[in-house]
Amino acid sequence: MENKSDGIYGNLPETLMAPAAKKIRDIYSITPNAPILQKEFGYYSLERWESEGHDVSDTALREAAGLEDTGIYDLGELGWCEAPFFPDFPEKILEDRGKHEVWQDHAGRALLCFKGRRSGFMPDFIDHPVKDIQTWNDLCKWRLDPKDEARYSNLDARMAEAVTRAQQGYMISQRIIGGYMYLRSLIGPEELFYMLYEDPDLIHECMESWFHITDAVASRHQQYLTFDEVFFAEDICYNHGSLISPAMIREFLFPYYKRLLDNIRSRQHDPKRHLYFQVDTDGDCRPVIPLYMELGLDVMSPFEVASGCDVVVIGRQYPNLVMTGGIDKRVLAKGPDAIDEMMDRIMPVMKKRGGYYPTCDHGVPAEVSYENWLHFRKRCREY
Repeated sequence: MENKSDGIYGNLPETLMAPAAKKIRDIYSITPNAPILQKEFGYYSLERWESEGHDVSDTALREAAGLEDTGIYDLGELGWCEAPFFPDFPEKILEDRGKHEVWQDHAGRALLCFKGRRSGFMPDFIDHPVKDIQTWNDLCKWRLDPKDEARYSNLDARMAEAVTRAQQGYMISQRIIGGYMYLRSLIGPEELFYMLYEDPDLIHECMESWFHITDAVASRHQQYLTFDEVFFAEDICYNHGSLISPAMIREFLFPYYKRLLDNIRSRQHDPKRHLYFQVDTDGDCRPVIPLYMELGLDVMSPFEVASGCDVVVIGRQYPNLVMTGGIDKRVLAKGPDAIDEMMDRIMPVMKKRGGYYPTCDHGVPAEVSYENWLHFRKRCREY
């Protein structure tokens, strides 16, 4: 008989939870004045910091800044910024351009990069694999076959760790590439805008495959445990709002999202557990918050300040929205006085509100010195 309080068939008692799990669950419950989670979004600054003589290993950064275990266990296998292909496209050099090279990445895209360096900067995206129904069928669709058992070859080993974490009270989060990010990775950001008008049937064909692969992999994972969260990497906004219209979001994305979320909820071992729905998008997310709330949006990140996102204002407007991010990377570059002014405006309000933890509103950029970043993290620990 199943243990109804084992973290899988029922929530683990708080007294048995790992401290990190208890902390993140209090944040997700929007508990006023709950302890602040010490986590960072990511880094584009490590090369600079290392050149200045700092140890930028994960262990060193965590110790120097007081970063913590998040209390969340992320299930992968469903993409993030690229479609969850299996097998991947072969990575290879397509063209030598002197100081640069054109490289085919694992998602089948042609990228213009510095020769011998393919990360740490934004490449030029020259080409994407899907041009029409033929290229979709020939190059991509078969790589998203949910019945390919080779995709699940290491399932038992991966799930053993996930089950252990669930039994410690960790939140189990299924990370998934959102539909917009997925379509963009297949077709290209500019080309997608045209295709939404010119070939809507192909868009729906691509989204049907998105649904079937995400539903199948999630179903396999759910045989072992109960999800606490479904987390979409969406990036559907830019600095002036949504990249596609609300009508397009409802036509091309939401029917598939609703089917997936309904299916996941129907398979939960613990049917009473709330399934948090998180959306991550850069840019000005304010226009899409009420849209995604139609599907039960609970959590959002990273609230880019340069695009008009103020977590204090948005937090008051949506008191039931869990929020992460919201720390202006431009201010972090200015120095301690500017950082103090920002933190003293944001943190007292958001800590009293609950449901928030601060991170840089994108990866910490190279303009931010190591000392400024440590000062920011010190101020976070004070709260």
